[in-house]
Amino acid sequence: MILVTGAAGKTGRAVIKALAARGEVVRALVHRPQQASIAVDAGARDLVAGDMRDQAVMDRAVGAPNQVRAIYHICPNMSPDELSIAQVAVRAARAAGVEYFVYHSVLHPQTETMPHHWQKLRTEELLFESGLPYTILQPAAYMQNILAYWDRIIQEGIYAVPYATDARLSMVDLEDVAKVAATVLTERGHAGATYELVGVDVLSPAEVAEVLAQQLSRPVHAQAVDLEVWEQGARASGLGDYQVETLLQMFRYYERHGFWGNPHVLTWLLRRPPTTFARFARREAERLQNEVSAPQGAPSQ
Repeated sequence: MILVTGAAGKTGRAVIKALAARGEVVRALVHRPQQASIAVDAGARDLVAGDMRDQAVMDRAVGAPNQVRAIYHICPNMSPDELSIAQVAVRAARAAGVEYFVYHSVLHPQTETMPHHWQKLRTEELLFESGLPYTILQPAAYMQNILAYWDRIIQEGIYAVPYATDARLSMVDLEDVAKVAATVLTERGHAGATYELVGVDVLSPAEVAEVLAQQLSRPVHAQAVDLEVWEQGARASGLGDYQVETLLQMFRYYERHGFWGNPHVLTWLLRRPPTTFARFARREAERLQNEVSAPQGAPSQ
């Protein structure tokens, strides 16, 4: 079977769905037992719950020798323990004879001024030295991140971001990333590779708002949020110091330099052009319309 760590998050769920669609047996490692249904609904057939920082938990997730043939490792988002968690996962993989380790990294981990990127670079280095056959996936920011702003986009026509509205960023559809994850986990020839997963669009928030306006058939405008205002809201929502400071550094980096890459590798891996942001926005608009038009009490598609 294939073990997916961090399985209850949006990336884990998407990867499990893509693997299940190929008929693969997936074991999911979730943090809390209450998250088990999330992974099961995505298609996991086996579950382990616990803190992936705990070696005993990771050893239990990997199981007996040769039980898990491959691991898709996703660390909790913006964890200060990313490297030590990876060390735990690598020890478990080596002890159990896991054949293949796929690491979910990030586009441009070489960027030291963004701490969560830099930690992923250190984890990549760990894999180089582990002796395990590995593949590293480096996705750009997800198009799905826009959905965190969706209610305000729909209700107020405002796409508010904590950096300049002319900062240019590459995005990628999480469904494309999950398809690639399933490909490298189930097809030969990807060991030793590091793949940048970048969509075809490089858009500023102002351009994102224009696309949203076209697809939603309503005015949408980008708005820059003052970082002090953003920080107050983030701390009030319960984000810790490390996460807040890391995100503030990321937003400043975006404003100064943008964050973009090249789509050729993703196009090759998908064997088709990557999903455009316009297509993604249209898909989400149609999903919203289906939810609104569904009779009360009826399940949405």
